[in-house]
Formats: sequence, C-alpha cells, structure tokens
Amino acid sequence: MANLAATITAAVPYKSSGYGAAELKALYQKYMSLGLVFGALTVFSAFGSYHLAVWLSTDDEPVHMVRITKYSELGPPPSIQSTEVAPSVAVAGPAVKPSIGIPVPVPDAEVNPEQTIATQTELSQQSAPSIDAGAGTGGVQVEQDIKIDDEPPPDFVAFEKEPIAVKSVMPKYPDIALRAGLEGNVFVKAWVDKEGKVRKVVLLKADAEIFVQAAIDAASQMVFTPAIMQKNPVSVWVSIPFHFRLKNAK
Repeated sequence: MANLAATITAAVPYKSSGYGAAELKALYQKYMSLGLVFGALTVFSAFGSYHLAVWLSTDDEPVHMVRITKYSELGPPPSIQSTEVAPSVAVAGPAVKPSIGIPVPVPDAEVNPEQTIATQTELSQQSAPSIDAGAGTGGVQVEQDIKIDDEPPPDFVAFEKEPIAVKSVMPKYPDIALRAGLEGNVFVKAWVDKEGKVRKVVLLKADAEIFVQAAIDAASQMVFTPAIMQKNPVSVWVSIPFHFRLKNAK
C-alpha cells in the first residue's frame, strides 16, 4: 500500500493555489491607499461642513447710512420763548399768604435797626396758620400743624458720647408664653433722635415670635440721653436686648 500511495503521488504532481506573499502585499497596498483616501475625504468633509455652517450663520455687518445736509438747507431754530399760556388753577376760598419771616419794604424813616428776620427755629415754633373751610362746613376752622420729620440715621454713626437710658421699660410677659412656660431672647435696634426719644424700633433677632411685639412696645417707650458728637446731639441706632425669663415674670 505504501508503494501504491507513493506511485500515485508521483504520478499526480502538487498544484499550487497561486495566492502567496506577493498577492497579500499587493492587496495590502491597495486597501491601504483606499483607506487613506477615504479618511482624507472624511476629514475634509467634516471641516468643510463646519466652516460652511459658520459662514452661513454669520450675519452681514449692518450698513450705516449717513445723510449730509447743508447748513443753508436747515430751517430757523425754534423759538426759546413759549407762547403757551399757563392753565389757570381754580382756588377754593381766599388764599392765605404767609406773614412770618417775609421782609416788607417800608420807608427808610420807619426802618427799625433792631428788626430781624425770623430764623428757621423761630418759624418752627410759631403756631400753624388756620384755614377757613368755607361755606357748607359750619364755619369750622382747621389748624394745620406742619411737622418736619428727620430721616433715619445710617447704621453706623460716629459719636463721642453714647446715649444712656434714663427710662427703662420692662416688657410685658405674654400670657400664652407664661402659661406654656416659654422663655426667650429678643434683640431690637431703636432709632434715638437728637432729643433722646425713640422714633422707630426694628427687630434684629428673636428666639420666638411670641415675644417680638412685647419687646417692640417696651423699646418704643424708653427714653435716652442723646448721643453727642462735637458738642452737638446726633441721631443714632441703639441695640437693646430683652431677656424673657419666667422667674422675672410678674
């Protein structure tokens, strides 16, 4: 059998497939070139699409139109004098003219050298003028009291002498908090004016809302010596703490 197999092999020679290293090298170079071309086209198309989108989204610069007019073509300037008449305002009742602090011209012989014009302080101390209500009101006269309130001071005011409480008021312990056995602290700031009176109270911090109104009412009734700066009184804010304790409750 071995001799028979050798005889058949010798009779039928081996046929090569014809696909070797040379063919693989040729195919490798072919597909490598195709890959490079395809990659380059992909990159260029991506960049081209991006720049095309940017170019399409860019708005054109606005065009400014400038018109040049000759001075001779301009008309005359508008008149600065108004020809319109001010509308008349109807006044009910006789007008009351102020008589305090207004100088009245008199002959030189009647001039009093000691006569002076009233100051702002003297004007504020004068009684307010009375206004007649007119017919239909029974001839009732109404006195107008003109009162000028100062503006609240800033949060920080320099002073040489701080205000001192001359009248301290203990806050009333709320009944509900007393029955519930609640305790707490309330911190407020009070606007002390130049006369030492409390003009306004602002809440700063409170442990419980139930104690706030009692603390504000107590702070509003307090009286202080005014703060002093360069021998003059100044308005300041004063911080006032209130401690609600059951042992101090009445």
